[in-house]
Amino acid sequence: MRTILFVLFISWCINAGAQSIKGKVVDENTREPLEAALITSNQKQTLTDKNGDFTLSNVSTQDSLKVSFIGYTTKIIAATYLNNQESIPLERGTVDLKDIVISTNVNSISTTRTLSNIDLNMKPARSAQDLLRLVPGLFIAQQVGGGKAEQIFLRGFDADHGTDVNISVDDMPVNLVSQAHGQGWADLHYLIPETVGSYDFGKGPYYANKGDFCTAGFVNYNTINVLQNNMVKVEAGQFNTARAVAMVNLLSNKAKDRGRSAYVAGEALYTNGPFDYKQHFKRYNLFGKFNTEIGSNSKLTATLSTFTSTWRASGEIPNRAVSEGYIPDRFGVLDSGQGGATNKTIANVKLTTSLKNNFTLENQAYYLHTYFQLFTNFTFYYVDPINGDEFNQHEVRDMFGYSGKLSRQSVFNNAVLNSSAGIGFRYDHTHPSWLAHSLDGDSLLNYLQLGIVKEANVNAYIDETLETGKWLFNVGLRADYFNFYYLSTAPASDSAAAIYDGLKTSQGKAGINPKINIQYTLNNQVQLYVKTGKGFHSNDARVVIGNEGYQVLPSAYGADLGINWKPLPHLYINAALWYIYLQQEFTYGSDYGDESVEPGGKTVRKGIDFSARYQVTKWLYGDANVNLAKPRALDAPKGKDYIEGAPTFTSTAGLYFKFKDGLNGGISYRYMHDRPANADYSLIAKGYFLTDLTANYTKKNYEIGLSIENLFNTTWDETEIEYITRLKNEPAPVDELSYTAGVPFFAKLKFSVFF
Repeated sequence: MRTILFVLFISWCINAGAQSIKGKVVDENTREPLEAALITSNQKQTLTDKNGDFTLSNVSTQDSLKVSFIGYTTKIIAATYLNNQESIPLERGTVDLKDIVISTNVNSISTTRTLSNIDLNMKPARSAQDLLRLVPGLFIAQQVGGGKAEQIFLRGFDADHGTDVNISVDDMPVNLVSQAHGQGWADLHYLIPETVGSYDFGKGPYYANKGDFCTAGFVNYNTINVLQNNMVKVEAGQFNTARAVAMVNLLSNKAKDRGRSAYVAGEALYTNGPFDYKQHFKRYNLFGKFNTEIGSNSKLTATLSTFTSTWRASGEIPNRAVSEGYIPDRFGVLDSGQGGATNKTIANVKLTTSLKNNFTLENQAYYLHTYFQLFTNFTFYYVDPINGDEFNQHEVRDMFGYSGKLSRQSVFNNAVLNSSAGIGFRYDHTHPSWLAHSLDGDSLLNYLQLGIVKEANVNAYIDETLETGKWLFNVGLRADYFNFYYLSTAPASDSAAAIYDGLKTSQGKAGINPKINIQYTLNNQVQLYVKTGKGFHSNDARVVIGNEGYQVLPSAYGADLGINWKPLPHLYINAALWYIYLQQEFTYGSDYGDESVEPGGKTVRKGIDFSARYQVTKWLYGDANVNLAKPRALDAPKGKDYIEGAPTFTSTAGLYFKFKDGLNGGISYRYMHDRPANADYSLIAKGYFLTDLTANYTKKNYEIGLSIENLFNTTWDETEIEYITRLKNEPAPVDELSYTAGVPFFAKLKFSVFF
């Protein structure tokens, strides 16, 4: 072990003088770097990094290079071309799966880059929610309607609103710690889907640069640096739905040639939704991005965005509400005071600098200010038969953060070593945060929780990846320290005040998380991999303080055994057997009252993931994803060890077409199998099978399109959750499922202009 560490240390200081060739691959129009472009020469191959740079060892100047990237036209050049050229420009073209070659490369360690590139090219997202659905096996549900963050399902996890899925945009965290409604709250409604240029994802806790909430996996979206063209889009559909988007370059092409660009994007949305009680859901987004080169070695990227949203909600409805006549149909409402409002302002700045001796330094700083207000009623008149059980959750938050990364590539005769080290800091100050008993979505009757939350996280990691021959070895180590502070300011008469009476207001905890990943590439068609690692999710500060520091950072231990396979030139398959052990299942149990501070128990999940992408013809593509999981609680007897809401079988598939004359679109399905709604499976959350259709006619200067969700008008429920509820004038409460009705047939037209 000491010998390995010594070799890794020396690699930072010594770069063997093996013959190699270097270059950069960029988009021909925008001049932006292309990450994960494939460079091949005489059986040797490599992928570009996030800056578009590559190094290919043992290449003669007489050799030729084949440069390819999904969605671009392949180019073949002489190696001598790079002597006088700063970059290799690629022209946008059609997707051709024949160009995909399975490679031993550091950029393939996630094994998902190929899938994400194909899917984003073939399935443009219609909304921020569609961006999440691009991840194979990831399902979402809207519990209340409107602008509330979606419930997320992945790898046998009902991850609530983000507890076990790490989500980021431009490497800035989206998950909010100790959020008023849910730990790890990941609200992506502020992201304009047309601004997303690429995304990456990984399943399991195997990535040293990913920390809190990365147990089931992570998703990172990257916004476009330079617009291909200006665009104005309008959409209109059923349920009084209207949306407008505009994206405009602010600088000239001459500025782009000098490495400088800027654009602004705006979005406005209104819809009433399918509910009898009209949502009046309004959302406004404004986003701006600026890029500039500083000298010859540095690039600065800055983004500013602001977002605001308001809505009314019908909420979750007990199954008996329709049959017993409390509401006329499944789209009715029992408490008209439900709904919410939220806004968010974000600043994100990143400086990337190329240093001597193949070092690259990245520095990123970010700031977020957010306001959140939510009125909900799940149990109706169970707790308070007079005023009802409606409650209000509210917070105002400021978040500051910094991350730094130093990386280097060392090329030896028969090996490449990629080394990186990172540090980070994040501080969240929530002032105030409350849970209050409310009435009619307006007046507050009394506080159930009221206080100030301060949470800090300091982290550091090292990551080493050695490529040698057909092998790739990745070793990472991550360290995190958290400090949790919660000061209860609730009145002494409040029952919640007693929970924190006499307790310390601050708790700290550190954790070390190792990662080891190994790949073996038999040839350009078959690659095997093993992933292992330890991850974690942090607990809510109110839970940490209320439980006097018990289970502050519950750990997750995972392993994957997988294969990337190209059995045919136009067929790409990824499959994996996986296992995850979680030290503490984190659920609130109830949003109302003291139950929210009770910790859960140990759980285990195992399953199979399968994804396939197939190009039938030059214009027809197909995809299929099948995800099986067996989630179980370890602290419960057999038969009562089911995990409420955890998915066990999900699948998506589709056929997509792109003709040269501009016709494009597709038809797809998503399937969620029945799953347990309580621990003994006596209550069943029913599954669904939905079909969506899109059709577009796209030309250089305009696009006309139609999208239909739930093509066959299937009756389905987005969520089904067990609650003890009591409706008005009922003699006794009832323990049963409550549901949020899924969207029926929903057609929408769009018209876009490009200039």
